Amino acid sequence: MTPALIPPFISGLLLGGSLIIAIGAQNAFILRQGLLRRHVFLLCLICALSDALLIAAGVAGLGTLVARSPVLITGVTIGGAAFLFGYAALAFRRAMHPDALKAARQGETSLRAAVATCLAFTFLNPHVYLDTVVLVGSLSGAYEGSARTSFAVGAIAASFLWFYALGYGARLLQPLFAKPQAWRVLDILIGVVMAALALSLLARLI
Repeated sequence: MTPALIPPFISGLLLGGSLIIAIGAQNAFILRQGLLRRHVFLLCLICALSDALLIAAGVAGLGTLVARSPVLITGVTIGGAAFLFGYAALAFRRAMHPDALKAARQGETSLRAAVATCLAFTFLNPHVYLDTVVLVGSLSGAYEGSARTSFAVGAIAASFLWFYALGYGARLLQPLFAKPQAWRVLDILIGVVMAALALSLLARLI
């Protein structure tokens, strides 16, 4: 990378990091999987590659198309809200039943189910499109040629760094989660976050 490409790369890295670090559906899911040590590498890879695909699409010009399609945004918003409400209900149910907490720690989660859930959190969340496709795509317009590519690479790098740091860093919290009560609190927090996100999505339609 030439010196001239470093500033746009750093700008993309900082922008991508600022957008993704906020607690959201993806992050809550990856945190829980990281604590359970289940399918962490693959799920982090799916999240990061999904962001990379959407960022690339936004930088290529898809952001303008999405921003001008209220029907598309509305459809994804309703579907995403329904999914988040459903996952919130599951989280609250786990928190209410000690047996469910024990099963969550000791049972095996299907890889197919984990991947499907991960993809749903990614592509049924309108915020993902607004952040990666529309916002990053729009801001990339400040650069041209190689500088624009460097900006996109920086934003993509932020996703890879964050998801793997979250997924594998979560195990450092495992001593705290040796008690069922900690899992209860985590699932309540996850349920609240999911429900709040769902409500915020529906509020956009009012």
